[in-house]
Amino acid sequence: MELRTRMPGVGTTIFTVMSQLATENRAINLGQGFPDFDPDSRLLDEVTAAMREGHNQYPPMPGIAPLREGIREKVKALYGHDYDSNTEVTVTAGASEALMMSILALVHPGDEVIVIEPFYDLYIPVIQLAGAKPVIVPMQAPDSTHPTYRVDWQRVRDAITSKTRALILNFPHNPTGINLESSDLDALEQIVEETGIFLISDEVYEHIVFDGGEHQSLARRAKLAEYSVVISSFGKTYHVTGWKVGYCCAPAAITAEIRKLHQFNVFTVVSPMQYALARYMANPTHHLKLADFYQEKRDRLFEGLKTTRFKPVKSAGTFFLLADYSEISEMPEAEFAKWLTINHGVGVIPVSAFYREPTAKDANHGLVRFCFAKQGQTLDAAIDRLQQL
Repeated sequence: MELRTRMPGVGTTIFTVMSQLATENRAINLGQGFPDFDPDSRLLDEVTAAMREGHNQYPPMPGIAPLREGIREKVKALYGHDYDSNTEVTVTAGASEALMMSILALVHPGDEVIVIEPFYDLYIPVIQLAGAKPVIVPMQAPDSTHPTYRVDWQRVRDAITSKTRALILNFPHNPTGINLESSDLDALEQIVEETGIFLISDEVYEHIVFDGGEHQSLARRAKLAEYSVVISSFGKTYHVTGWKVGYCCAPAAITAEIRKLHQFNVFTVVSPMQYALARYMANPTHHLKLADFYQEKRDRLFEGLKTTRFKPVKSAGTFFLLADYSEISEMPEAEFAKWLTINHGVGVIPVSAFYREPTAKDANHGLVRFCFAKQGQTLDAAIDRLQQL
């Protein structure tokens, strides 16, 4: 019997390649987006307590009630929308599962799904797995008058056809670090009002917004929430990416479809972690102080890169920032990232990896992505090496 792949275009990701390259060359890995420090010991103690209390068997399929209620309370406090924790909040095996189940629940063969480029690598394969066609709408790249990426909402609107089923959003944005503003929500409201398409909103960096800014969740607008799945991640918020616990909030009818898939995919999520997270998130200080925690790291890396030949771009959110290397090399981004890792011992990710055609000229703007979710000494050591360029 011949083996036939369901995902012919999927191979080893650039994240795996660059992390392996960093390990082989003993490079400081500022490429892959995970912390190199431990979570709060109080959260770990809550996991141990939950295990000893007997929370080691299957929890309810949509997540334990205290955690779903905690999510409801947090979203209402921050964004004003009151989801029903019984019918509109689902705990998932990381934000990745929430994204995959949302796409598969809403998208059908023959549909079109709009994806804004550059984009996180999960979106396209899952759209294709659903039998749908991804429609790519590029952001406007940085130039001499605009140092950051921008979204052209008219271009997004023009890409919508009678076959368009959904639009995938990701803000604060990985890899560019840009945020939505209130005017962007206005534009999205108009698009939804005119077309009735669904919105799948990847908001895993919701608590990492800098310089006093506010995260513009789609849950802030009732009209948008009516058509949206809003997704977030405890891993990003509490420095526990390896736990793979996330959640999604959506109207009851959409949630019911997501849960149909969720129950046959993973059924439920690791029990003691759910109880620990429910207790830990009861103190909002933990997520409300996260932006300050990461802003110090962003500023540390940004100021450090200014002492090198890189030209850093100050991100407005996430734990990533971009840097222009045009004064160092004219190599394509992927080639430069590998050269930097091998020859100068600092691992980064080429921004072109977040494009559908990474080798295309339009995907290469002389930019690489740095992750600053690292200890201060890690960032300082990387800056020392980059100053030798």
